[in-house]
Amino acid sequence: MKRAVAVGVLGLCAAWGCAPPEPGEPLRGLTRAEREQFDRGRAVFERVFTPETGLGPLFNADSCAECHEEPVVGGVGDEVEVHAAAVLADGTCDALFDAGGPVFQQRVTEALRAALGIDAEPIPDRATGRALRTTPDVLGFGLLDAVPDDAILARADPEDSNGDGISGRPNRFIDGRLGRFGRKAFVPALSVFNTGAFPIEQGITTPAAPAEESVGGQPVPPGVDPAPDPEIDSEAVELTDAFVRFLAPPAPQRLGLKGRSGRKMFAAIGCAACHVPALTTGDHPSKALSRRTVEAYTDLLLHDMGSDLADICLGLATPSEFRTEPLMGLRFSQRFLHDGRAGSIEEAVRLHGGEAGASRERFEGLSDKDRRALLRFLDSL
Repeated sequence: MKRAVAVGVLGLCAAWGCAPPEPGEPLRGLTRAEREQFDRGRAVFERVFTPETGLGPLFNADSCAECHEEPVVGGVGDEVEVHAAAVLADGTCDALFDAGGPVFQQRVTEALRAALGIDAEPIPDRATGRALRTTPDVLGFGLLDAVPDDAILARADPEDSNGDGISGRPNRFIDGRLGRFGRKAFVPALSVFNTGAFPIEQGITTPAAPAEESVGGQPVPPGVDPAPDPEIDSEAVELTDAFVRFLAPPAPQRLGLKGRSGRKMFAAIGCAACHVPALTTGDHPSKALSRRTVEAYTDLLLHDMGSDLADICLGLATPSEFRTEPLMGLRFSQRFLHDGRAGSIEEAVRLHGGEAGASRERFEGLSDKDRRALLRFLDSL
């Protein structure tokens, strides 16, 4: 019996791999076809575009990998984007879609610079807020996409009915779908997130958005965009989506005694109320994404973080509301919070306000030993 069990375990190891994937590797358990899609998608993700092949005329990066690069392709980047929006008199949010928003590209092709004399997309005067956004990693995003809506909504408590001071609530996309991606949890699905990145970040039109190019909502001047639309085909978009979808989440580092103590402190001071340690995916066409547990440390809901961190609205999210940032892969970042204002994990914790204010105060009240243990735990993620 023991031999049979051992052989069975060896068989599972051969099929799935006993050691967790290294950063940048695919999920265990992909089919041969899925692995081929992953590898081909990586090539599109790393492809560097030029104006002749579709780049611009407004853009933030010339490849996906330019922004998602550390410590591996798909990781964090050092780029900082500019977003803007307007809170209307009735309290609703204008994402400035008609004026090029909410992402305002910071780079232009030489042809556009010569035609209009600009170095970045102009932000309209009616914007009531501007925001900086650092580049997160996309490792494990396929698993976040596979978490059922019901599992996210079950954690929402917009009226704080249990009186714990935590009032997580969902955001909604323009078509009403539950949001989960982006710093404001506005984007509802990984496919929308990935497909939208081509026109938004690189100025590359797709079959789904063949006429997205504009400057502040106005048509681009004649002659500045030499590539015919759409500038990338559906297969390339789908392969890019497959690459991101099948990227494995970074496995947390092994914890020593101090780190294990810090993990207990993380829960004890209330951080885990929003940074939920693990989520479980539902049934999925890909077995590699089906019924999987991901140590993401997020609830994918909006929380009020206080006026000091507030910047722009988006969808139902007010300027002070942000999605709980996933902490998987936290150790790869050099700058922290949505705009990179914090230079260390400790500084980021101390800048938490609003619903996180009580946890911040408990953090500040820890002994030096307990605080160092908690930071050691966070640095292992």
